[in-house]
Amino acid sequence: MLLNRNTHAKKWIIRPDGKEKVTGELHYLTDLTAPGMLHGKVLRSQYPHAWILSIDTTKAKQLPGVRVVLTAEDVPGLNLFGIAFPHQPVLCHDRVRYIGDAVACLAADTEEIAEYALSLIEVVYEPLPLVDNPETALEAGTIMLHPEGNLLHQTSLRHGDTNIDDVFEACAHVVEATYWTPRQMHTYMETEGGLFLPETNGRLTVYSPTQHGYKDRFQLARILGVPEEQIRVVSSPIGGSFGGKDELNVQPFGAMMALRTGKPIKMHNSRRESVISGIKRHPMRITMKTGTDQDGRLIAHQVRILADTGAYATLGCEVLNFATEHTIGPYTIQHVDVEGKSVYTNNGVSGEFRGFGGNQVIFAVESQIERLAEKLGMDAWELRKLNLRQPADPGPMGQQIVATEGADQVWAKAQASPLWAKRAAYARQPAAAQEPWLRRGVGAALVMHGAGLGLGIPDHSGGRIELTPEGKIQASFGFEEFGQGLYAALTLMLQDCFGCAADDIRIVIGDTDRVPSSGSSTASRATTMMWRALQRLKPAFELALLEQASQLCGLPAAELTTGAGGIHHKGDEAGKPVVTYAVVAAAAAKPIIAHTEFDYPTTPEGRVGAHYLYSYAAAIVEVEVNMLTGRVKVLQTDHVIAAGPVINPMGFLGQIEGGSVMALGYTLTEDAVMKEGRYLRHNLDTYLVPTFSDSPLSIQVEAIEDLPEGDTFGPRGVGEIGSVGLAPAITAAVRQATGIWVTHLPISPEDIVQSIDWLEGVEAID
Repeated sequence: MLLNRNTHAKKWIIRPDGKEKVTGELHYLTDLTAPGMLHGKVLRSQYPHAWILSIDTTKAKQLPGVRVVLTAEDVPGLNLFGIAFPHQPVLCHDRVRYIGDAVACLAADTEEIAEYALSLIEVVYEPLPLVDNPETALEAGTIMLHPEGNLLHQTSLRHGDTNIDDVFEACAHVVEATYWTPRQMHTYMETEGGLFLPETNGRLTVYSPTQHGYKDRFQLARILGVPEEQIRVVSSPIGGSFGGKDELNVQPFGAMMALRTGKPIKMHNSRRESVISGIKRHPMRITMKTGTDQDGRLIAHQVRILADTGAYATLGCEVLNFATEHTIGPYTIQHVDVEGKSVYTNNGVSGEFRGFGGNQVIFAVESQIERLAEKLGMDAWELRKLNLRQPADPGPMGQQIVATEGADQVWAKAQASPLWAKRAAYARQPAAAQEPWLRRGVGAALVMHGAGLGLGIPDHSGGRIELTPEGKIQASFGFEEFGQGLYAALTLMLQDCFGCAADDIRIVIGDTDRVPSSGSSTASRATTMMWRALQRLKPAFELALLEQASQLCGLPAAELTTGAGGIHHKGDEAGKPVVTYAVVAAAAAKPIIAHTEFDYPTTPEGRVGAHYLYSYAAAIVEVEVNMLTGRVKVLQTDHVIAAGPVINPMGFLGQIEGGSVMALGYTLTEDAVMKEGRYLRHNLDTYLVPTFSDSPLSIQVEAIEDLPEGDTFGPRGVGEIGSVGLAPAITAAVRQATGIWVTHLPISPEDIVQSIDWLEGVEAID
């Protein structure tokens, strides 16, 4: 059903943190201050690739107001970090590999003194040959950026005939194209930073936005050379992340300086430093060759992926694994030959980003479907239906997956969309009579997207629920709130579980001293894991509540139920509770509490990284192309999402709308261009993210909530899936409007204009 306040009136709640965010009253972690705090700064490399011959900090240390200056020799523990494996230096001592590498850090009484002190640190470099292209990085004789070489990771996925060239020879229709996707910035509202407080008992409290507080604590303990228990990480609320704060950023510097000085350290990156040092979406070059039989059945599919992971690994291996798995899309293809390579360069570091490699390959595979449909003289949506995977089919890697009807349901709903019906009209009348230089078209794309970290990757989670002494039902999870609406979703889940009121609930998240480890808030996993945790926690917790209430009121526990304000007599849930939660808490001889630990559901078979739970989505887009300027305007978008029950309608809608607009920038305007290992755009005045005026006038979201009988996995997360299918839908619409094939993202207005022969018509961009 369409998501709006009317169709989901009972669950349509105002976000608990909404007012504070809208009014600006909410204090993010980078807003925090402390008496006597110092201001921390980091000295970044002057070169994208060079030897460090010497570092002289004498002048900086002598500057009045400077309290500490640290270099690599001052790192007390492991001088490396990395979410998957420690690979990136905290402070470089012999070599820098990209322009964001840190060589020193310092703290001073004021931000101005700290900034000036950086200029007094004298570093002597010997520039090294630059490796700024992933293709040349793999050529023989190219300087090695790491001892193991310039190839970070290589993947392959094959099934069917091992000699795929022979299969292509037998195909009736074959299309081949190369697609380029951009390096995209996360452009979160709150740049990286935090407040680092040394405690009197020798502990360290870190207030810093991150998607995985426990993982940060683990990494910081190695760097500082202290037990994990000596570090507390408070990680919420966060002013946006989208994957960009999944990895450590300023935390090692702030933590080291706080412990060294015994004073609070405040750090907060400027937008320029965030650009230079922060991770980005992997730019990829994807070559695809796809063939069908005479009727349009997909027979052969060959893919070659080349990803620029930049100077360090972070999650480059995992992103490539995910991209490789999703190169087939939601289709059944008999013969598949996929190879992927993720390559080190001296460019900025690429890593985790909303969609996690799916956005890049889905743009390519959906574009291939459009090209094949034209060759076949067939409707592209019907071609998709012909080849759509069936519920009982194995996953893309041949693994067992949870069967749903999602693919067929999404396809059918999208076909029935009024927006899709416009496509036929535009085929007959592509230009407006009054303004013939304006062309309109409609395009669509179909998405299959895996959730969770995948087989063989630790994906542990846990949760706790308890009755506080004040009589609040308190749920504690190690997830973080970075704009996805976690508070509202968890509030609704608790109300569904216990029939309680919002005032009966207290939520604790994002604080390693107060919550169990729940794993990272990433990979569209948090909603599923919270829901599953509550299903496991409810029986024991509810029974303890009812038995205690039974002792107080004299009614059998079987005749009681939880509800608003306390324990009610069954059948009288709307009336007053027979015992309030506060009374139950006061009478309990021991705390009423329940814990659970479990893993994200994974396939019982298959390769490392293979997923078990998939969601499906379709994006339908109407565009208007100005043939004089080459500008593309998205007028309307429709999204159909099959991801199980909707817990929080407003949050669901917000995630799809937000992901869609983020993908709009990825498709039309955003490219973190690098030249000779340096970013050309350091601020949002030249790096153009979509504004409200760029967004479609209408974004419709339809949710398919059905799950097969016996599916116990509950709602799937939708934080990523709304961002994946928009790019190929837009480029399909551009093709209908102009006759131009788009293979480079973001779409270049210059390419649009230069592709037009005003005497002969338009030519395809290939």
